[in-house]
Amino acid sequence: MKRCIAKLILICIFIIAQISAHAQFVKAELVASGLTCSMCSFATQKQLQSVPFIDTIGTDLNHTTFLLSFKKDSVIDFTLIKKKVEDAGFSVASLVLTFHFDSLKVDNNYHLYYQNSLYHFINLKSRILNGNTKLKLIDKGFVSDKEYKKYRKVIDNHTSEQAGNTRIITHVYHIIVL
Repeated sequence: MKRCIAKLILICIFIIAQISAHAQFVKAELVASGLTCSMCSFATQKQLQSVPFIDTIGTDLNHTTFLLSFKKDSVIDFTLIKKKVEDAGFSVASLVLTFHFDSLKVDNNYHLYYQNSLYHFINLKSRILNGNTKLKLIDKGFVSDKEYKKYRKVIDNHTSEQAGNTRIITHVYHIIVL
């Protein structure tokens, strides 16, 4: 019995290590709301430049979009990105992430533990994610209020289910695959 448990633990560690070794956030497209001029965009960009895990920032002023690329092997904190946009006086209207997967099988309510954060997939049919895949954060503060209301019930039910989780989790994010 002890050998079976030990083997199971080793298999779990191996699987988690494989996900970590072959998965990584590559970039993000952040749409900010409330920007009305180039000075607004500059203030937001200046705040984002202070984030240590962001490598480069591109801007698309016509669509109030910031194209963020991340430093390789950095721990990404999307809540910090949201805070920096809010510190500049604006809000996040959309945050679409590009994550590189290596043949990860997912389905509805799948949980991905990555860099001490839990990513909960919702409204997803069973499939295999391979290569660069776009994911959208749908939590409050990462989408418009109207879009958040669309997902709120599912998110609220999930949050209460995770209360007893024993892993160290710094953030819980809810995502959809685009």
